[in-house]
Amino acid sequence: MSAAESPPSSLEARIRGLLPSLSPAQTLVAQEVLRDPAAVASSTIGELASRCGTSLPSVTRFCLALGLGGYAELRLALAAEGGRTSWERGTGTEVSPDDTLADVLRTLLRSDTKALEDTVAQLDVSVLERAVSALVDARRIDLYAVGGSASVAEDLRLRLHRIGHVACGWSDVHNALTSAALLGPADVALGISHTGETNEVLEPLRRARALGATTVAVTNYPRSPLALAADLVLVTAARDITFRTGGMAGRHAQMIVLDALYLGVAQRDHERSTQAFDRTAEAVADHRTPHR
Repeated sequence: MSAAESPPSSLEARIRGLLPSLSPAQTLVAQEVLRDPAAVASSTIGELASRCGTSLPSVTRFCLALGLGGYAELRLALAAEGGRTSWERGTGTEVSPDDTLADVLRTLLRSDTKALEDTVAQLDVSVLERAVSALVDARRIDLYAVGGSASVAEDLRLRLHRIGHVACGWSDVHNALTSAALLGPADVALGISHTGETNEVLEPLRRARALGATTVAVTNYPRSPLALAADLVLVTAARDITFRTGGMAGRHAQMIVLDALYLGVAQRDHERSTQAFDRTAEAVADHRTPHR
């Protein structure tokens, strides 16, 4: 997808991604913006500070944390994303006991579609390209993930293996640490964690980086410990919905990032990838039953 075809970056996704790293005062401002963006867009900085029970400098610091120049720029950004009276009500992230299964499916579709759009919109393509280059040139690739993220990591491992790039996936922290201890400057370590706070992922990534390996993080929170421990950070933009939190909510967003990495590697080494793909397809061809 070209830059011209990418959906606009979602301010809501950026705010939610920063929530865990904001100060208590800035969090109050963030929650008010999320609750009623239209009202904030039409308020002065003093009115917003008063509603949040905080100070004008706290509002300004919140704007700066978002990468904006100040409150005026926040109001302009909110106005540009106009048409919704409340992000909270507009995304359909709650499943009530009275919802039909058809309602649940619509909620899932809205939530996952928005997560994919926001992830693509805010993903730094230059960082993605550097991560692809590192994977193409890597002597060895380690993947660290647990829980729901582990299934996503395993999918990437199998895809890379099929085009001739052998990667190892580790969901047990002891095995991950011993593997990381053998990495060096020619290698890549990729950690996947929705929260970016999973120690079983964080510890081996830190060890790999200390030994000179290129480290890549895929996480929903750009200021999380995992993001800070990585050389390259690829940020997803998933939201939790009822009974579907953390890694489960972020799995589709993680998948589109990892799919982009995989296809980028395949593109860079096209001839080798094509030959490997054809050979592996031929190897399992006899294990398919044709339709009559």
